[in-house]
Amino acid sequence: LVLNSSQLLSSSSMPFLRTRKPLTCNKAVLVSVTKFDPGVDLDIRNGARRDTKRLHKILSRLGFQVDIHNDLSANEIQQVFKTASTEPVDNCFVGVLSSHGEEGLIFGADGAAVRLADIFGWFGNPVMAEKTKVFFVQACRGTDLDSGVELQTDSPELSQEEDSFSHCHAIPINCAVTFATSPGYSAFLHPLGSVFIQTLCDLLEEEGGKNLEINQLLTRLNYRVAYSFEARGRDLGGKKVMPCFVTRLTREVFPFADRAQHPQ
Repeated sequence: LVLNSSQLLSSSSMPFLRTRKPLTCNKAVLVSVTKFDPGVDLDIRNGARRDTKRLHKILSRLGFQVDIHNDLSANEIQQVFKTASTEPVDNCFVGVLSSHGEEGLIFGADGAAVRLADIFGWFGNPVMAEKTKVFFVQACRGTDLDSGVELQTDSPELSQEEDSFSHCHAIPINCAVTFATSPGYSAFLHPLGSVFIQTLCDLLEEEGGKNLEINQLLTRLNYRVAYSFEARGRDLGGKKVMPCFVTRLTREVFPFADRAQHPQ
């Protein structure tokens, strides 16, 4: 869901000298769709590239090799991640997907859908099996708007809930996936960037933020977005957003930390 600016409260002389082979580095792939092809009935996503630029700066500073891909078609998005899943990393891969979406899907610039299950599943191969994988998905998962009401129920209806998590079954071992919003709900994007990605960037730049264990980092991200953000405006005033994450990590990991402090 795209907000307007009134609605918001990335040597020959030494023959025996051996050159050390460069260490494999951690990698990040940022895929962002801002503009869609002519004839595609999806709104321009102002603010998405601001997210990408800030994330690129931060992740590069943290030692990641960062590749940015803007306005790719669905097939191109699939190929980018399929290729990335076969390339070795030191100990961590970060994937960011930012576009319009529905539950279990994001859309390419051509309007065609990409199944998140396919992307996650590719990273279960032997090259990536023991590496930490972290995905951030900035996209809607439905059309509902969250009014921020806290409730408790003993007997929820599970049929829709089970469907909404079907793509999570494809998440491989040693992987965490964080969504900008809960199943069935809209995600907010502002011309200054999304509250989800911008808050993640804030946390990584704060004192000690980058040294948090990943579950601590994602929990703080959830808390800050849920309790610090509230949309403004006649139609969306008071609406909230609640990120959520799914993890199949088998150990504590510190993907953004100084390696001297937290060797993986």
